Amino acid sequence: MMKKFQFHPGQSFIGIMATVVVGIMLAFYSLVLFWPQGNPYDSVKVTVPKGASLKEVSASLQDKNVIRNERSFLLAVKTLGYEKDIPAGRFKLVKAATNFDIIDQLVNGVHVNKRVTVLEGWSIRVIAKELEEKLGMDPTAFEEACRNELLLWKLGIEGESVEGYLFPNTYRFSEDETPQEIIERMVAEYNKNVTSDLRQEMADMGMTETEVLTMASIIEGEAIYNRERPIISGVYHNRLRIGMRLQADPTIQYIIEGSPRRLLNKDLKIKSPYNTYLNDGLPPGPINNPGIESIKAALNPAETDYFYFVAKGDGYHTFSKTKAEHNKAKRQFQKVRREAKRKKLNKG
Repeated sequence: MMKKFQFHPGQSFIGIMATVVVGIMLAFYSLVLFWPQGNPYDSVKVTVPKGASLKEVSASLQDKNVIRNERSFLLAVKTLGYEKDIPAGRFKLVKAATNFDIIDQLVNGVHVNKRVTVLEGWSIRVIAKELEEKLGMDPTAFEEACRNELLLWKLGIEGESVEGYLFPNTYRFSEDETPQEIIERMVAEYNKNVTSDLRQEMADMGMTETEVLTMASIIEGEAIYNRERPIISGVYHNRLRIGMRLQADPTIQYIIEGSPRRLLNKDLKIKSPYNTYLNDGLPPGPINNPGIESIKAALNPAETDYFYFVAKGDGYHTFSKTKAEHNKAKRQFQKVRREAKRKKLNKG
């Protein structure tokens, strides 16, 4: 026997209210997700910096007029659960008119950039060649931009170029980025790593930022292993303290053409303000772009009595207090070099 259906007004009201609430929520989420942001571009390239927060990403998009309502964009990202999923890189947004379009293309879009690694100790000249190889950038245009006076003023760099301020790191650059844009990004990375505490250390030491970077670049040119950087720094600081010329081989490598090679006696006589065999004190500016460890070493030289050092042939150095000890170490290294050359000829 079929049970008679009984109508309960209370239950019907609860069901209706639940449906209404769900409907309102769906309408709200739809409104947020498909909120028109007024993006005026059919296509636009945007950059999400490495380590950028969601707030920083939204501020960047707002600066480029990709979004106008930052609050709705942030809410849409959180609604979709992508707070920590927006990857770093450079992206091309195509007809991205709503929050959903923008977020979807940022999260699931294709990078329009290429990976470029700049190593510690690379000079502007070497970086220019790498950008030519990876991006097809005109190396001359890049080098000229590095010396652009207006750009130097904009970046707050005192000197003839940005040498020393192009921070070594792995970047993602697009082929349509200008030399100025690439330089600005690399200098921004430098400013992110060289903290206010490090700048205070520079001031406490009585050295300008350019002087510290110049010392750091020489250390970078000499050292392979981190544990030797403070010792090498100590040697050069000791020489400066007593008015002894630095006689740093990396400064000679900087002024000769071509790839690094064994230096000749005639190289040490090249007339240049960067020749630390002929001139007293530090050269006019950095000779490469040092990494953070060399910058820290320049600011924290080891307290030693060393005034000399020479390579051992294995990446390390022999440090000496006197010229006599140094000459003995040099003879030992020359012996190692001759033996290595002999073995190489025998194998051939």
